[in-house]
Amino acid sequence: MAKVGSYNLATDRRGATWDALLYVPVVLLLGSYSAKSWYGGDQTVAYVLMFLASFIFLIGANRILGTRLMMLPASPKVLELAKKSVAVTVKGGEKIELVKELRYFPDYSGKSFGFVGMDLSGKKRQFVFHRGQFAQESDFKDLRSHLSVYK
Repeated sequence: MAKVGSYNLATDRRGATWDALLYVPVVLLLGSYSAKSWYGGDQTVAYVLMFLASFIFLIGANRILGTRLMMLPASPKVLELAKKSVAVTVKGGEKIELVKELRYFPDYSGKSFGFVGMDLSGKKRQFVFHRGQFAQESDFKDLRSHLSVYK
């Protein structure tokens, strides 16, 4: 298959900072209200608030460590576009080639996008990419225009 483009991704420290400024206060606030409810005698509300704090903590940690700082083994490092497939090389060294049911999901603000597809073994995979992971703004816009055929 003819290769359309290859993009090496970098860590997005600025985006990670903004995500941390979003998630950390929310988790601390929910945790403190949970503790207040627990010691105030309303344990049912405390359980719900602690569940929410834990859930949001996991979402934030995955977003910051996985997509922004690319520290997890499943974090994408290289993105390669071909005529009828998309290949993603993850930090763990595995190269995942998405060949069927490719779908592209841009966000409304134009700062990130995601795509989903089936790899060669039939497993559904999904990836999220942010504008700060690309070396130049033109690379990000070029990639979005190439991926728009999968919309």
